[in-house]
Amino acid sequence: MDWFTEILHTDLAQKLRVDKVLYEGQTEFQDAKVLSNGRLGKVLVLDNVVQTTLGDEFVYHEMLAHVPLFSHPHPKTVLIIGGGDGGLLEEALKHPSVESVTMVELDGGVVELAKEHFVELNQGAFDDHRTNLIIGDGAKFVAETDERFDVILVDSTDPHGPGEVLFSRGFYADCKRCLTESGILVTQNGVPFLQASELAGSISHFRALFNEGSAYVITVPTYAFGMMALGWATDDKSLRQVDVATLEDRFKKAAFATNYYSPEVHKAAFALPMYIKRIID
Repeated sequence: MDWFTEILHTDLAQKLRVDKVLYEGQTEFQDAKVLSNGRLGKVLVLDNVVQTTLGDEFVYHEMLAHVPLFSHPHPKTVLIIGGGDGGLLEEALKHPSVESVTMVELDGGVVELAKEHFVELNQGAFDDHRTNLIIGDGAKFVAETDERFDVILVDSTDPHGPGEVLFSRGFYADCKRCLTESGILVTQNGVPFLQASELAGSISHFRALFNEGSAYVITVPTYAFGMMALGWATDDKSLRQVDVATLEDRFKKAAFATNYYSPEVHKAAFALPMYIKRIID
């Protein structure tokens, strides 16, 4: 019996049984594997780090997309940085008010893998007429574009290698420049129990640049050893205070089903455990 061992930290690891190797090779930027696991289904692994699984991807993708998109009163334009598997794109396109989603992914090889092996996850989102897929550098895009977006979603790897710039103050400043007046920036910020400095750094940058910088938390089984944090930044403080009744109305009108997100979970996600509050404050 074969096992895949993911070692993100010097003193902790997690193991997944490999029932079958569906793909193994190199993209332009990284080593890539698609594995099959009896409980999690298909698993995407990049540079020996699990990125997503069919079994629990809904937690991450729903909460990264729907919290900002239901917080905003009428989001029309969305920018996704990263997100090569297409899961976040698929969730964003569920919102009827969204007229266009620009997705900038550095590694085109990941997109091609997703189109072949993760169609259950992206469900044709790359072919939606509202999708504008750009294979390129997301940091360069936000530094140079003249476009403006109601919501920017950063679906990045951890701050190592090509992903490191996506946690810098300069990148966040460029994101702010690309937002509309009441725009929202949401970012992937790791597991605070193990990556406290990553979260603290991002929130510090947010608070230097925006009227509000905070985080909300989700529980993704694959991202082990604690809650996962998603960073939140906006100049419109009222957007984090949208009441449950308003969220329920927007959710009902959107008329799509979810497996994790609900208006109540949306509100509760911003109630942070004390150890996380201490990290960001």
